[in-house]
Amino acid sequence: RLSEVSAGRYTEDLLRGLEVIGRRAAALARFMQSYARLVRLPPPRLGRVDVAAWIRRTVDLETRAEVAITGGPPLAIPGDPDQLDQLLINLVHNAVEASAETGGGVRIAWTASGNTIAIAVEDDGHGVADTANLFVPFFTTKPTGSGIGLVLARQSAEAHGGSLIVRNRKAGRGAEAVITLPAS
Repeated sequence: RLSEVSAGRYTEDLLRGLEVIGRRAAALARFMQSYARLVRLPPPRLGRVDVAAWIRRTVDLETRAEVAITGGPPLAIPGDPDQLDQLLINLVHNAVEASAETGGGVRIAWTASGNTIAIAVEDDGHGVADTANLFVPFFTTKPTGSGIGLVLARQSAEAHGGSLIVRNRKAGRGAEAVITLPAS
C-alpha cells in the first residue's frame, strides 16, 4: 500500500510521463504530415497506355511467383506510363506477398464499361484485417514495409481521374485491389 507521499509522487511522475508522451505524439504527427506532403506525385504526363501491354510488362517484372493474367478487352487508355507502372507494380507486389503466406495465387483481369476501365488484382492470401488504416501514410503491418506504397498508388489513380479500393474478396479468401480509370 502506497503512503500519501508516495502516491502523490507516483501521480506526479505519471502525469509528467503522459505529458512527454503527448508532446512526442504531437511532434511525430506534425512530422508525418510534413513528410507526407513531400511524397506527392507530380501531375501525370499523359500518353496512350495499351492496357494488355501494361499488365504484361508488370507481371513480367514479378519473379517471386507466377501471376495469372485472366484477361480483358483490348484497349488503350490515357495515362502516364511510369506512374501507372508503379501503381500496378505495388499492387502486384502486395498480392504476391500476401499469397506467399498461404501458398495461394494472384490473378489480374480488367473490364471496360462505358468510359471506365476496372483492373482487379486478386490474391489468395489471408485478406485484409483492417481496411481503415490501408491508406494512412506510414501505417504498415509488414516488418519491412514503409506504409507509403498504397498511399502513392491511390494518389496515382486519383491523379488519373480514377480511384483505388482494396477490400476482402467476396468469393474465396484473400483480398482484391481494384483500380478504376477513365477509358477515354
